[in-house]
Amino acid sequence: MAYPASEVRAQPPAAADAPELSIVMPCLNEAETIETCIRKAGRFLEEHGVRGEIVIGDNGSTDGSRELAARNGARVVAVPLRGYGAAVFHAALAARGRFIIMGDADDSYDFTAIGPLLDKLREGYDLVMGNRFVGGIRPRAMPWKNRYIGNPLLTAIGRLFFRSPARDFHCGLRGFSAEAFRRMDLRTTGMEFASEMVIRSTLLGMRIAEVPATLDPDGRTKSPHLRPWRDGWRHLRFMLLFSPRWLFLIPGLLLMLFGTVGVAVLFKGDISVLGVHLGVHTMLYAAITVLAGYQAVIFSVFTKIFAISEGLLPEDPALNRMFRYVNLESGLVVGLALLAIGIAGSVAAFANWEGRSFGNLDPTRTLRLVIPSAFTFMLGCQTILSSFFLSVLGLRIRRY
Repeated sequence: MAYPASEVRAQPPAAADAPELSIVMPCLNEAETIETCIRKAGRFLEEHGVRGEIVIGDNGSTDGSRELAARNGARVVAVPLRGYGAAVFHAALAARGRFIIMGDADDSYDFTAIGPLLDKLREGYDLVMGNRFVGGIRPRAMPWKNRYIGNPLLTAIGRLFFRSPARDFHCGLRGFSAEAFRRMDLRTTGMEFASEMVIRSTLLGMRIAEVPATLDPDGRTKSPHLRPWRDGWRHLRFMLLFSPRWLFLIPGLLLMLFGTVGVAVLFKGDISVLGVHLGVHTMLYAAITVLAGYQAVIFSVFTKIFAISEGLLPEDPALNRMFRYVNLESGLVVGLALLAIGIAGSVAAFANWEGRSFGNLDPTRTLRLVIPSAFTFMLGCQTILSSFFLSVLGLRIRRY
């Protein structure tokens, strides 16, 4: 889920007497721990002489959390839109500090130990991530499937897809500058907000640092809000949707490669591989594989252009350069050439049929010409139609 456009507002310029640091906590029925977290955060500000504030993004608590937070000196921001990301986003949006450090309100992070994050922010880093795998995970602080499967796997995927330096994508303790937060222009409202922040920062070329963070068992007696399998899938889904290269382009190119090799090898005749006979039926599926891969490659371009035009991804200079050569005219030329090849092959097949007085044909021989002709014809149609659509999308991002 994304925020309605009307809800995304830039922060006002900081006043001369604005706090240096805003400590932000998302909250949904955290009456058992909210006071402890606020007091620890306040003690850090006082002991280190930091001019700061504590901002609670309340997500509709009904257990008195809001009243407890206000009574302990925090500023409470009501966030009617449900979701972890929504609570953090609107609290950070309302924060007045030059720097923002966010952490969960369940007492799993020690707010008296956030000095290293603030130090890195003062050094000029845009995003400072806590790393629980370096700082330490206390017994019973993280389920085994999160510790040994979910977090390592999702972090590895994020680092591979986006070349991010972060080694703990989902640490809930992190800091960022207010200016960097505005540039991130975050959109998601659920748990995937944590991934989006890291990915957007990486794609925008921001300076990212890590500091050790210790994860303690949370202080609540109730079950946590996190749902490992559901939220893990949401993180993975977001990464895939945010990376057309890995979702469409690479799988599409692989499908085209395997399919083309299959069609080329079987064009001359049947073959046997490890005792398995491969004939025209395999050739048909190989041709379909090429079509499916080609469609995926086209979708990768469509998705990238749409994401850039909507501000979800930063502008890609390589895409602008591509439009100098890949345009409607060149697409039409390639598409028409493929159509001509497909039609020529079909005419040859028809002529062969005519030479047999339109009688019975040997499918094994005939299909070796019909299948490549038909799928080349389809490639031509896809190329022409896609060129028109690509030209319409490209009008929104051309810079020359």
